[in-house]
Amino acid sequence: MTPPDTATPTSVDQPTDGRPPSADAQARLLLLIDVFSETKASKGIEGRMKLAKLDFLLRYPGHFRKLMSIRRPGTDIGEDPWLTGAIEQSMIRYRYGPWDPAYYALLGALTGKGLIEPKHEEAVATYRSTQAGHDVARVLAETESWRPVRERALLLRRHLNLSGGALKDLIYETFPDIVEADWGTHL
Repeated sequence: MTPPDTATPTSVDQPTDGRPPSADAQARLLLLIDVFSETKASKGIEGRMKLAKLDFLLRYPGHFRKLMSIRRPGTDIGEDPWLTGAIEQSMIRYRYGPWDPAYYALLGALTGKGLIEPKHEEAVATYRSTQAGHDVARVLAETESWRPVRERALLLRRHLNLSGGALKDLIYETFPDIVEADWGTHL
């Protein structure tokens, strides 16, 4: 039997329900990646770990609020992007913290549509929006539904633009329940 710290649950590696990535999830990731791609000097989001941790904070406003109250007390964090408090699909606990098994399909769909371009340098995948992706993200951000998501992504870039490892450590320090959760546990 493989020890749990080296086992790789198949449900984490591949989506098991066979459904295509949702348009909402694609829009959320596109907005997040686009915000981190806005400046010419920006490389985009460097690494899937960083992408997953930023997305975790975007998808879970209560966790974002708590982290910001500790890290940047007094910062106006604006309106919660998910007014109903519902999350389309919960993330799971995996080796390096929160993870969504749909990321591969989501990133593949965004790449296939020409909205993002991944680059791989020294085993690190970097995700940056293309001009077409930026144009779509701009249109989304002008809508009442997606404006708060873009605004939250801007706060993430401004206050939590750290490496994936640093974000993982910060999440582990702030939310010990995530560290203590078994692999595969829905968060």
